[in-house]
Amino acid sequence: MILLRVQRSLVAPGTKRAYHDLITLPANTGSKPIVSHGPPGYSAVSGHTVTVFGCTGFLGRYLVSKIAKMGTQVIVPYRDEDEARHLKPMGDLGQIVPMEWDIRSDAQIAECVRHSDIVYNLVGRDYETKNFDFQSVHVAGAEKIAAVSAQCGVPRLVHVSHLNASASSPSKFYQTKALGEERVKAAFPTATIIRPGAMYGFEDKLLNNIAMSPWWWKLNRGQTQIRPVHVLDVAQVLADLMATPQMSRTLSLPGPSTLTYEYLLDLVSAVTIRSFHSYAPEVPRGIATAIAKVAQSVWWPLMSPDEVTRRYLNDSDVPGDWAELGITPTEIEALALMYLRRYRSTDTYTDPVAFPTRPSLVSILSLVLSAQQSA
Repeated sequence: MILLRVQRSLVAPGTKRAYHDLITLPANTGSKPIVSHGPPGYSAVSGHTVTVFGCTGFLGRYLVSKIAKMGTQVIVPYRDEDEARHLKPMGDLGQIVPMEWDIRSDAQIAECVRHSDIVYNLVGRDYETKNFDFQSVHVAGAEKIAAVSAQCGVPRLVHVSHLNASASSPSKFYQTKALGEERVKAAFPTATIIRPGAMYGFEDKLLNNIAMSPWWWKLNRGQTQIRPVHVLDVAQVLADLMATPQMSRTLSLPGPSTLTYEYLLDLVSAVTIRSFHSYAPEVPRGIATAIAKVAQSVWWPLMSPDEVTRRYLNDSDVPGDWAELGITPTEIEALALMYLRRYRSTDTYTDPVAFPTRPSLVSILSLVLSAQQSA
């Protein structure tokens, strides 16, 4: 008894519970208040239980890492057990809970969300397969997750869409993203919709693909406008939503600058000190679409016809909501060397970088107009 009193007297003031550790969830959910306790960091207990659908993907792994470091218990649904193994060490003992699931099973989705006070839906697909097309993943799957979460009394739902989601888009990918948003709002009216731009990072499909297959990025003469955003910035926004008041609306997260694929090709070439993209041919749209259709006959993912269509579509010119969220997005040049240094040769591995000059907005618009006229 005396020893217990001594231990309690030695507890640092910062580790005691205070009023700011109390988080009250919406009254209509019937959930108990959340109280965080313990030292801050990896071994803390935030009191939150979170489900992250799509946790094995590019954005998902960074989101799980960020919220697990805050002491949050994270449910990580998986289809292939090996794909979720790298998530286990991201949290303290018992804080990362893997659960097998199928996007077509209401019972498995309910089992994944029934203890959670916030659900993230990061599920998406860049290409279609015989088992999962855009409609089944972006629309039916998103609606099912939202409906089951509402039935289970989950207080908050965060649905990740895309910056270019539009029902009138010529791309089926963007069409289904927009339709999925509508279905989610109908099933879960208070859901938060996040629209990030094309993301870059260590395992991205932007900088890495440009470094390996530059010819696919010269479509439309490289004049397509893109607003790339750092994956860690998007993951930080998603993690911060746990502690912010509920935002039942759509938040756009474009990159800080509007660039072109031509500039990204020059950037990758400058960082990797390899000028191979200058020798890559400019493939006409018709030929690129035909090659993409033939490529669908193999079992591994290659360039799809819909992705060819997307290479001709500029990113949506909408203002970002970064200031409201308290985050300043990172420019791509600041991180390009860290992500692309591995493509350098041994002789140039430590050489300095001479970044290419960014084209002005006026020159970008004039090049886009000339490309449209020639098409």
